[in-house]
Amino acid sequence: MKQYNRIMLGRGGMYVEECVRDGYIGVDFNIYEDLSAALPENWREFNKRYIPVFMEANPDKSKVAAGLSCSMLWTICKGLQIDDVVISPDGNGQYYVGQITGGYYYVPNSTLPHRRRIKWQSQKISRSDMSVELRNSSGSVGTCCNITKYATEIEALINVHSDNIVCGNPEVEDLIEFAMEKHLEDFLIKNWKNTPLGAKYNIYEVDGELVGKQYPSDTGPIDILAISKDKRTLLVIELKKGRASDVVVGQIQRYMGYVKEELAEANQVVKGVIIGLEADARLKRALAVTHNIEFYRYQIDFKLLK
Repeated sequence: MKQYNRIMLGRGGMYVEECVRDGYIGVDFNIYEDLSAALPENWREFNKRYIPVFMEANPDKSKVAAGLSCSMLWTICKGLQIDDVVISPDGNGQYYVGQITGGYYYVPNSTLPHRRRIKWQSQKISRSDMSVELRNSSGSVGTCCNITKYATEIEALINVHSDNIVCGNPEVEDLIEFAMEKHLEDFLIKNWKNTPLGAKYNIYEVDGELVGKQYPSDTGPIDILAISKDKRTLLVIELKKGRASDVVVGQIQRYMGYVKEELAEANQVVKGVIIGLEADARLKRALAVTHNIEFYRYQIDFKLLK
């Protein structure tokens, strides 16, 4: 399946013109060695080997930052496939569009030394033409962001014909609830300080950039990763999104296991929060035998006043 990714080429897209001119995308992360023989099929294996390398080169960074950086490095060097589509912002509200044409190669002593060949199109995508959802996703922090779920919209924007088949998701139990909760994540991020969770936790940041939204794990992206203000607790937040209760509990437990094994420091504990429209009987039963997962119910208040 073709992937679509937003790639940030340097902070604020500062190297995008050079990359377009020379036909490549690339990353740095202060790891200066040829990775040609060090890119396993599984990104988790790559992280185990290179998180210590990254932390040695960046001693001020946390394990969370190291895990995110290494996973993005692997994604660009290995995870993205030939013919996958990338869009890269130019810092002025426009996105260059390109298609991957070659495998990984290393250019020592250069800007963004870990590279992939790209065939860039002359046409750009305007941020103002994107849907709100695509704008939010493509504007997220981090070097690499998977936006494949917006493939149909992206193809329409770049006027490339694409046959896309939309299949039903067996995990979605309530389609109306699912549609509403697609927007819940953005609402929580924007209004975090006004929520009960915001009093005790901060959404995880690295160098002032919010990286806790859709944080990658080996079983899928974590909706929100937060850390307590005293730095002692990592909090995994999962939005129910209309899924059957036994599915969402199992998913958050897998995410929490990943955070505990791969990201938490020795003095940190991991807790979980599920947020949904309501807790049904199955969800209540499942949570009754857990000691570190809580449920929060959200409420919608809509008024028209004259």
